[in-house]
Amino acid sequence: MPSNAGTTRLVIVESPAKAKTISGYLGPGYVVEASFGHVRDLPRNAADVPAKYKGEPWARLGVDVDNGFHALYVVSADRKQQISKLTKLAKEVDEIFLATDEDREGEAIAWHLVETLKPKVPVRRMVFHEITKPAIQAAVANPREIDRSLVDAQEARRILDRLYGYEVSPVLWKKVMPKLSAGRVQSVATRIVVERERQRMAFRTAEYWDILATLAVANAGEGPRTFNATLVALNGDRIATGKDFEPTTGKVRAGAGVVHLDSSGARGLAARLEGRPFTVTRVEEKPYRRRPYAPFITSTLQQEAARKLRFSSQQTMRTAQRLYENGYITYMRTDSVNLSETAIAAARRQIVELYGERSVPPEPRRYTGKVKNAQEAHEAIRPAGDNFRTPGDVAKELSAEEYKLYELIWRRTIASQMTDAVGSSVSVRIRATTTAGEEADFGATGKTITDPGFLRAYVESSDDENAEAEDAERRLPNLVKDQPLTADELAAQGHHTQPPARYTEASLVKALEELGIGRPSTYASIMQTIQDRGYVVKRGQAMIPSFLAFAVIGLMERHYPRLIDYDFTASMENELDEIAGGDHAAVDFLTAFYFGTTNGAGDQDIARSGGLKKLVTENLSDIDARSVNSIPLFTDDEGREVVVRVGRFGPYLQRALPGEQPAPKAEGEEGGTPGDRAPIPEGLAPDELTPEKVHELFLGGGGERKLGDDPATGEPILLKSGRFGPYVASGDRKSSLLRSQSPDSLTLDEALKLLSLPRLIGVAPDGAEVFANNGRYGPYVKRGDEFRSLDSEDKMFTVTLDEALALLAAPKTRQRRAAAPPLREMGADPLTEKPLVIKDGRFGPYVTDGETNASLRRGQTPEELTLEEASEMLAEKRAKGPAPKKTAAKKTAAKKTTAKKTTAKATATKATKATAAKAAKATPAKKAAPKKATSARSE
Repeated sequence: MPSNAGTTRLVIVESPAKAKTISGYLGPGYVVEASFGHVRDLPRNAADVPAKYKGEPWARLGVDVDNGFHALYVVSADRKQQISKLTKLAKEVDEIFLATDEDREGEAIAWHLVETLKPKVPVRRMVFHEITKPAIQAAVANPREIDRSLVDAQEARRILDRLYGYEVSPVLWKKVMPKLSAGRVQSVATRIVVERERQRMAFRTAEYWDILATLAVANAGEGPRTFNATLVALNGDRIATGKDFEPTTGKVRAGAGVVHLDSSGARGLAARLEGRPFTVTRVEEKPYRRRPYAPFITSTLQQEAARKLRFSSQQTMRTAQRLYENGYITYMRTDSVNLSETAIAAARRQIVELYGERSVPPEPRRYTGKVKNAQEAHEAIRPAGDNFRTPGDVAKELSAEEYKLYELIWRRTIASQMTDAVGSSVSVRIRATTTAGEEADFGATGKTITDPGFLRAYVESSDDENAEAEDAERRLPNLVKDQPLTADELAAQGHHTQPPARYTEASLVKALEELGIGRPSTYASIMQTIQDRGYVVKRGQAMIPSFLAFAVIGLMERHYPRLIDYDFTASMENELDEIAGGDHAAVDFLTAFYFGTTNGAGDQDIARSGGLKKLVTENLSDIDARSVNSIPLFTDDEGREVVVRVGRFGPYLQRALPGEQPAPKAEGEEGGTPGDRAPIPEGLAPDELTPEKVHELFLGGGGERKLGDDPATGEPILLKSGRFGPYVASGDRKSSLLRSQSPDSLTLDEALKLLSLPRLIGVAPDGAEVFANNGRYGPYVKRGDEFRSLDSEDKMFTVTLDEALALLAAPKTRQRRAAAPPLREMGADPLTEKPLVIKDGRFGPYVTDGETNASLRRGQTPEELTLEEASEMLAEKRAKGPAPKKTAAKKTAAKKTTAKKTTAKATATKATKATAAKAAKATPAKKAAPKKATSARSE
């Protein structure tokens, strides 16, 4: 779209990729440049605070809480170069269009750009939900002003999160562990995961049995001859299933009125039914109808991408961002299920082309969102444009993961406008009488789909991997009441109740969404944050809380329950929505939360407690750190209370009789009476600390297994787990396992070979003993102080004296390894124009420009990392500056003092008494050096 003659316009977007796409849709007279996301934020640390504010009491917060919660914003160090570029461009154009994302975050970035650039030319806000030529041209033609209510809502959220994090996190530092963090949403998300693990820890399994009958029909005709039916009742009483048991006791719920069959009962009943006639007693047939799913919103896209593609939330959003910026899909941060009339028409046309006219309902489908507190007025996530491109049309243009996600979005969008899936469902009851006169009722269900409708395009997955797919059919023979059947097989089946499933990223996002906590733009970052903080680890798809998370949530529950209350957190989202709608003042909201004065607004419980500030400062001394860092497990058979202690060097087990305190050592981390403590192996989930496992850990300080007895000494040979990994021990002898050995398959003979190390190979001609052994850097041979490496672990047990002497006689060679090639070359950094590559380092992959390195975050892979993300990571690392080096001042000073003392002493010995007296007078001054160094180190 050409600009007015002679007019130059600057269009500012958030990312270079978006700038490149949009610039292709605008004619001459438009300059499109990126801001690289946020340009200003609250200070991250004291170094970020401008000099004139450093003395202010509120400077550490970056928010002047006593003056209307005025925020101190600073331009990020890594954005200063880009801001200078934008400022220069702003002086050269006639008009500025702010084309940041169309949500609160994007609105705030637009406002920050105005505040930072201070342009002298007219500024307009242009918004669009897809990056296509018609959408961009329409946005340029219909600009609006910056919506200050949306900016206020985003600013209130940012200040709220800063106050929460900066006031609550120090409590965790003092009472749990340094460098921890608390957050308004991350702490609630962590609580959800911890509560599920507590349920799993309290769970007690139950066993129950039933009978599976394979029944046959005579003269079945076109249908199947046999089908399966399950025992559902005995003498009119229902057979117990998993839902009938108390999860914490494993016993049948009181008043359930069910028959609980055990193994012998089920097998005996099956035997009494052998050869007995079976008869159909009831057949119920109902129509089956399933409506299509609504188009994707942010949360449902993350959930389905996790289930179908095994994508993390971060991976899904990164991939969706690329699809959006390159014009393939609409904006991907939304909680609206609406489709525009244009999109509906495009979907219906494509359905007719691909599936025929019968697959399109007479009237377009319109959806109503069910998300609590939904506020974004965007469209759902769909393919971009007025005519959808099929996955086949874009396959050559997209990466593998982009293609998979695009196909998922396309299929879901198309399916949302297709006809219902229809068919019939059948429920059958069958009865047989045992030889003892018992009446056994069996049940079977079937489903037949006559018209799959939308299921031809898309079938939603379930969090339960054992759940039956929507398009699965279960065909039964054509059965009628009183029809006789015969049993081909009667098999007793045992089942065990299962604990509630752990959350996955998909199901945790769903839980947060249902509670009204968080927003589309925050879900992925929440998932990443709780993992980065060490509160949650992933095992496959399952999210497992750490013991550290138990300690943090335990503290919050006992002392700040309102701050992690689900309803309270959701109510804050409601109030932020009211601010965005212009119905509520941000200052009133923040005042109520922080100071506890409501003015008719804010949370009454927080107000009654005096607000956040009073809550976290007045009762700090009441928090018992030892109690907070103790997670009770159970009382063992000897009456000892077993707890998990969260210590500085990791969690460990401790047990003691009620009121008994094991003697502390090393500030409570280790020590005490032998057997009172045991380390918890890394990777062991909280619900795996069963009494049996705990007993095993206490036995061997990490577990032990007897491999047999040493035939030479008669002493037992034990396989143990220690701080540095598995090892074998017998008497005073110990030896670590080799790299090629596994604890699970280690044999007694292999253990004996390990305990033979160090192995005396023989005696050299000069009388020195020659040994073979295994060390930190691998196998080696040794004579005196001379060492040479062996090229394999097996050689320790086979190398001869001559071979060892030949190795030791050879000169030492130190070969430099050739530099490994980079894992990936990424191109030039948009900020510095230096080439970026991803390398594999000692602690995992990292991105580098040759000067600055930044490790990839958890969940990121070298293949997924985008150039923009890499640039941002390096910019953040540069902004932090080099890591402070540890000084050896104290040690150096001590050496100098020792040297001076020696010199003084020697001088005193040789000199006269007067000279010695002078030297003695000088000594105290020289002794001051270590004290000075100690003081400097402590600072």
